[in-house]
Amino acid sequence: MKLIIAIIQPHKLEDVLQELDKSEIYLKTVSNVLGCGRQKGRTEVYRGKKETGNLLKKVRLEIAVNEKFVDSAILAITKAAKTGRIGDGKIFVLDLTECVRIRTEERGSAAIG
Repeated sequence: MKLIIAIIQPHKLEDVLQELDKSEIYLKTVSNVLGCGRQKGRTEVYRGKKETGNLLKKVRLEIAVNEKFVDSAILAITKAAKTGRIGDGKIFVLDLTECVRIRTEERGSAAIG
C-alpha cells in the first residue's frame, strides 16, 4: 500500500480528478494549502489575477492506493497537472503501513479497495 501526496496548481484540480477517475482511483482527499518551491513565491497569474508573496495557493491531494495502482496514479496526475511551467507541483510516494475502514473494520489492502 502507498500514500501518494501530490501538490498541484489549483486550476488543474478538476483535470487531475477526472484522470484519476478514468484510472479507477477513487480514494482521495483534497485540501487547499499554501506553499512555495523553486519559484520561491515568484509572481504567477491565477485566473487572470497576479499573485505574489512567498506562499502561493496550491492544492494537496492525498491518495491511498494498492501497489498495482501506483504507476497509473502518477501517470494520471502528471498528465493532467503538467503545464511545462515552473510551479506545476510535486508528487511524493510514501509507504502506507496500515489502513482501516471504520465502517467494516477491514484492514490493509481490502480497506483501500
